[in-house]
This record gives sequence, C-alpha cells and structure tokens, in this order.
Amino acid sequence: MNRFSRYLFACLVGWLLVGPAQARYFSTVVIDPGHGGHDKGCQWGRVYEKHLCLDTSLRLENTLRSKGYRTAVLRRSDYFISLPQRVSMAAKYRNAIFVSVHYNFTWRQEASGIETFYHSAESKPLASYVQEGMLKRVRGVNRGVKFARYYVIRNTKMPSILVECGFVSNQNERDKMRKAYYRQAVADGIADGIFKFRSRG
Repeated sequence: MNRFSRYLFACLVGWLLVGPAQARYFSTVVIDPGHGGHDKGCQWGRVYEKHLCLDTSLRLENTLRSKGYRTAVLRRSDYFISLPQRVSMAAKYRNAIFVSVHYNFTWRQEASGIETFYHSAESKPLASYVQEGMLKRVRGVNRGVKFARYYVIRNTKMPSILVECGFVSNQNERDKMRKAYYRQAVADGIADGIFKFRSRG
C-alpha cells in the first residue's frame, strides 16, 4: 500500500469511527435574541426583556467569535421578527446549532433562577452543557433542563435550545441583569456550554 492509499484508508477509518458523533459537529452558532420591536417580552418598570435578550446575544456573539466560532445573530437592533421568520432565517445555515436567548417572568416575585429548554433528543446534551455553564458563571438557582414545545426549538432542524437567563420579576435578579457584568457572565456561560458540547467525547 503506497502513501496515498494509506492516507485514503486512514480517512475512511476515521470517517467510520466518527460517523455516529457527527451530530455534535457544527460550523455556525445561530443566536436568536428573543422578542423585539413592539414585542417587548416581559417588563418591569423600564427593564424590558427584548433589550436584555439583544445585549446578551451580542455579548455571546463576541465571546464565540473571540474563540474562532462563526455566528449568525437573527436581529441586531430593536425590531420585530415573527417566530416563523426566525425559523426560516435559521434554516439558511447548515451544520449549525440554534440558541434562543430569553429572560423569565412570573407573578410570583420570589421565583428565581436559570433554566434551559430543549425539544429534540439531539438537543438535550447541548441544553445540559449550557445550563451547567451558565450556573457556574452566575451561581443562580438551578431550575433545570426541561423538555418544551416552544415554536422556535420545535421547528428548527438542528440542535436547538431556549435559555431563560433569570427573572425580570425578581428584584434581586432584576438588579443584577441591569448590570453589564451579569449579562456578560450569562453570555460566557452559554459559550462555555457550547464549547463543551462541541468537544465532548
């Protein structure tokens, strides 16, 4: 067997060995800042979810790009995108994962913490790693990794998650999320989870 034949053989063996793991390979992270425009999301006083989502998403993009990752952010300013439009925009990217960024709200003002949602089985590991990454960075209450049927994660044909990065309705968390350090910590935690998802063995 000559050198070229050995090279082809090695490539074939390598492909066979990693074939089942291809679901973890991706070349682009599609970042979906929740809400926007007339859709303010949850609100408390002058704190709007749509602004928190956008800022956190852009910080996530910066963190990922600093590590050499390709990104696509579905909105870069304050305008409305429908849920079907978000799914359609995400579908333009192949070999991608999808992260929808949100903040939470409930009338029970004592509720607090971070949670991450997934729909497909292939998305659950990504959700678990991202949840773990956020908790290590912000040390909030762990509300868990949960199955859900949210439109954007149900209809995107790639590993897809939706993160809830704290409660606007909780005064302690609201005070934190108004500060840049908290939003940066959340973004870095999401990025940590993405790094781990891609490198998992």
